[in-house]
Amino acid sequence: MAALPVYRWRLAPDGLATRRQLRAAGLRPGGQDVAAQLERPRRRRGPLIAYLYRIDRARPVRPMTPAKAAALDRANAARRTCPACRNDVGYVIPASLGMCVPCAYPAADQHV
Repeated sequence: MAALPVYRWRLAPDGLATRRQLRAAGLRPGGQDVAAQLERPRRRRGPLIAYLYRIDRARPVRPMTPAKAAALDRANAARRTCPACRNDVGYVIPASLGMCVPCAYPAADQHV
């Protein structure tokens, strides 16, 4: 197995892009292997690493279907629904609490 080419921050050649750069261009890696990696040095810690993909092998992003949009809406609604009071609280329930803030701290709600 050959080692990946490593480029310093902002010195990657044209024709390579990160996943975020591909997504901003309406593309996805499309099953291709990583072509290279980018390293951004940091003080006192190891470098940040980003994987680069070839733009010419990238494929267009698949369009959102009505079924996918409905499934995404249901998943987001489930993340906003409190398991204790079963209300849609309008924000994502914190994993640290496991329920909405009024259910987690009922005594604090009475003093307001």
